[in-house]
Formats: sequence, structure tokens, C-alpha cells
Amino acid sequence: MNASTDGTPSVRVWDLPTRLFHWALAVLIALQYATGEFGLLDMDWHYRFGYAILALVAFRILWGFAGSQTSRFADFLRGPAVVLRHMRAYFYKNPQSYVGHNPPGGWSVLAMLACVLVQALSGLFASDEITEQGPFADRVGEKTMRLLTRVHDWNQNVLLALIALHVVAVLLHLLLKHDNLILPMLSGRKPLAGAPALRFVSGWRALLLLGVCAAAVVALAWYAG
Repeated sequence: MNASTDGTPSVRVWDLPTRLFHWALAVLIALQYATGEFGLLDMDWHYRFGYAILALVAFRILWGFAGSQTSRFADFLRGPAVVLRHMRAYFYKNPQSYVGHNPPGGWSVLAMLACVLVQALSGLFASDEITEQGPFADRVGEKTMRLLTRVHDWNQNVLLALIALHVVAVLLHLLLKHDNLILPMLSGRKPLAGAPALRFVSGWRALLLLGVCAAAVVALAWYAG
């Protein structure tokens, strides 16, 4: 156990798989947006990045059940009453501190995962009906294809809004509570006094789960032709 500059013990909070997932997903989403909106790369790369995102999200869902303690959904998803109580306390007094995600943060993780999953899956069937279409667009009816294209376009705005809210929340924590959420997601460690002993699982389990997810997505891409 290390110590921060003020003497507060610095404890391990986030495992390496969770941190790598977080930053890899951020990079891939940025590349997806730049490729789709600004033509940064050929659209073939847009589809490849989409497959990579699909594999990552599938891994994170599995990791939410089989990963380390702070990465599990059961550890950070709380009921509406707990979320509202935390939000009220945040602006009027010091809210209860949490080792991993706080109650609103936990639901934002789930919302982000769901939104990214919808974006990746709908993109498989989307088409501009001119030059570009997803790998499965020609395997569904025209009505279904147009519906999923609208979902893909609309959901992109939802995803951008969620990302903006995430950034704002991180900045508010830093400015109002002097709680830096970025460094722990880089180093895995966080200054905490009296933190409970956390359970971390082997990185080999993460590699196995990621391998299974990657193999499934590779098979999906192969099937798409």
C-alpha cells in the first residue's frame, strides 16, 4: 500500500482489464466518429472499429459478472432511492464515499454500455442507400434496414450526450470535491482512508473472456462475408 502526498493511504481500486477497456473504448469511439463524420480513414476502418467495439463491450458485460469486485455490476448498481439520496447529499453536504463507482456513476456506466452496444449492433444493418452499408444491411428487409439506420443516426446523438455528461461529471468532481477520477483510472490506485479489502481476480480470466468475445466477433465478421 502506497501513500498520497497528504499521507492518505493509496489503495488499488481498479484492475488493469477495466482500465484498458475504458481507454481503449474511448479511443475507438473517437476514431469511429472521426471516420464516419470527417472521413479520417476509409469506411472499411469504420466497420473494423465497430467490430472491435462490439468485442470490447461484450467483454465488459461478462467482466461485470466475473471480474474484480469494483468492476462487477452487483458492486455499483444501486436502487433509485440510493441514487437520489446521493445526488441530494452531493450538493448540500459531503455524500457517502464509495471505493468504486458511486450510485449515479454506476448507472451511467450501464447506460453508456447499452448505448454503445445499440450503436454497434445497429451499425451492422445501417445504410446510406448510396455508397455505404453495414455488413448485414442486405440480409434484412428494406423497412428494417431503414429503421435500424435511423436508430444508428439517432443513437449517435444520445451517445455523444452521454459522453458529454460523463466529462462534465468528472470535471465537477475535480472542481467541487477535489476528487480526481482520472488518475485512478490510469494508475488503478486511489487515496482512501479505511478502505475495505477488495477482491481482484486473475488477469488470465480477463484474457480468456476477451479471447472468447474476440473469437465470436471474428466469426460474425466472417459470416458477414
